[in-house]
Amino acid sequence: MSYPLSSEKDGIKIQPDKMQPETLYHCVFQNKVMLVYKDQNEILNCYEIDDNEIVSKAKGASNADIEKVLEEYIEKENLGKK
Repeated sequence: MSYPLSSEKDGIKIQPDKMQPETLYHCVFQNKVMLVYKDQNEILNCYEIDDNEIVSKAKGASNADIEKVLEEYIEKENLGKK
């Protein structure tokens, strides 16, 4: 099965029919990381990250690796603490 997100010159192409629910997908577009997942109710959730450190690590990373990159960033910045 082909990857459901692709970065093209005019924008990002999303193929929700190829997405598994609750799975995080990513691509890099215009020096930003775009995160997309489809929830249990078939609703697409999209997020944009423009932090240079995350963008540089995300380029060429697999889905499993991007989750690790995000977890490390959250831990480093103490964003998970209340």
